[in-house]
Amino acid sequence: MQISFKEWTRKGNPWIWLNAAAVSVSLIAVLGLMLLIMARGLVHFWPHSLIQADYVLEGKEPVPVIGEVAQHEDIPTEQLKAAGYPVKADEDFMTRILLKTGNRDVLGSDFRWVLEGSLKNVRYPETLITLERREWGNYYGYQVAYKNNGTVVANAQESGDKTWELLIAGIARADALNAQIEEIEKGEIGKVNYELERLRLTEKRLQLEGKATDSALAELEAERQLLHKDYERLQAQLGELYTEIGRDTVVMRAMNGQETEISVSKIVRAFQPNKMGLIEKIGHYGMKLGEFVGDDPREANTEGGVFPAIYGTVLMVLIMSIMVTPLGVIAAVYLREYANQGALTQTIRIAVNNLAGVPAIVYGVFGLGFFVYFLGGNIDRLFYPEALPSPTFGTGGLMWASITLAILTLPVVIVATEEGLARIPRSIREGSLALGATKAETLWRVVLPMASPAMMTGMILAIARAAGEVAPLMLVGVVKLAPSLPLDGNYPFLHLDQKFMHLGFHIYDVGFQSPNVEAARPLVYATSLLLVLVIALLNPGRSGDS
Repeated sequence: MQISFKEWTRKGNPWIWLNAAAVSVSLIAVLGLMLLIMARGLVHFWPHSLIQADYVLEGKEPVPVIGEVAQHEDIPTEQLKAAGYPVKADEDFMTRILLKTGNRDVLGSDFRWVLEGSLKNVRYPETLITLERREWGNYYGYQVAYKNNGTVVANAQESGDKTWELLIAGIARADALNAQIEEIEKGEIGKVNYELERLRLTEKRLQLEGKATDSALAELEAERQLLHKDYERLQAQLGELYTEIGRDTVVMRAMNGQETEISVSKIVRAFQPNKMGLIEKIGHYGMKLGEFVGDDPREANTEGGVFPAIYGTVLMVLIMSIMVTPLGVIAAVYLREYANQGALTQTIRIAVNNLAGVPAIVYGVFGLGFFVYFLGGNIDRLFYPEALPSPTFGTGGLMWASITLAILTLPVVIVATEEGLARIPRSIREGSLALGATKAETLWRVVLPMASPAMMTGMILAIARAAGEVAPLMLVGVVKLAPSLPLDGNYPFLHLDQKFMHLGFHIYDVGFQSPNVEAARPLVYATSLLLVLVIALLNPGRSGDS
């Protein structure tokens, strides 16, 4: 039986199809965006092959080049001629390649554009080596020799395999020594410095309060002397470790023939990508992903990992959630269940809805002026006078950032919770009251459980918005690089006054403030993907709305 168009429209079928199409388009757009981010970001960690070729331009001497192929681009021939390239091609377009040549300390830059048609004698030597360094980025070239205390112990021309094995063993030994050095510097010496600062502030507080007696000062001095002895002992250990770690060096030859002697302690890892099989490359890829998630950043945040940013993001969102969820739910319960539904209540609802649309940077300015300068400054004067003029809470930190974002997301939780409460039929409340339950029992045992999906929705939206905000955080506590985590083993363990790193700000910093844009671009995509995953993991499970 055929259905007329008028009847088909009257039943609302067009709107069903339009909604389905809109949802489908949205899902396709989101999946496409995620695939783009994954393709641009995750490929960065794959060990790319190294090419070696002679770059030959018309009327110029051949120039040897070594590097990774980072990008292909078709460009008009006329534009190349206008830029000074000596090209005589008849094609309208020519392909140029962005080569990651590394060796910044030798060549001055990491990347170089070359014309694909001008690369001659292209080859992939298995002996080409990639060195990932703690400074100056990657080094590409050939190993010449391995030295110990300035003496050559192996020469690549005479025993290539032995020099490579010595290099790998030297890097492993240097990694172990670097781990010991980091443990002493950040762990043990960090604790000593923390205790010395605590003693200094305690002494100053006693002086301000007029309690700096000889016995009290003597007790502080005795503690200080013990700490100084520990500091001297740790410094002696560091000196021995630095002497031991600096004895091994490797001599490398770049594409221009220049030889460079590199300390093995400055090398993160070495590998021969053209010699690696598929299994080796997959293992290397997994190791690089683990480093990205679990290590500290280096090289102006363009190398290494983003663990401090993950840590700061998660910690800030958890503190913000603990603040905003109870406040938002209590406010919504009062507005819906207890407040008289009059003009004042309606005005409050309008104000809450308007607050949800205020730009985030406005909240950041408010947090800076009210929380940091006003509240933080008064807290310092009342409770931390010994630390002045250095601020304790009178500067941006984890607590002020969490409170600012809690206020920013509070309207979202209130609106979502109140909508959930409004959908519960009045008959359910009346039935509970008729059975003898009090209003508080009805609210706690009947109404709130039924409204829990809406509460979870508000919490999810608050977490997602807070985790992705950057503008207000730039004013109230986020920094480019935080030397220590806000949660550690030093009393009081959770340092709410400490500045922290954030994934959103890390993306902004690497993408727009990095001096090495080409090297930073893949990390922007990789960090964006990681931020999406962190937000997804932070969101609690949600059942369907009733």
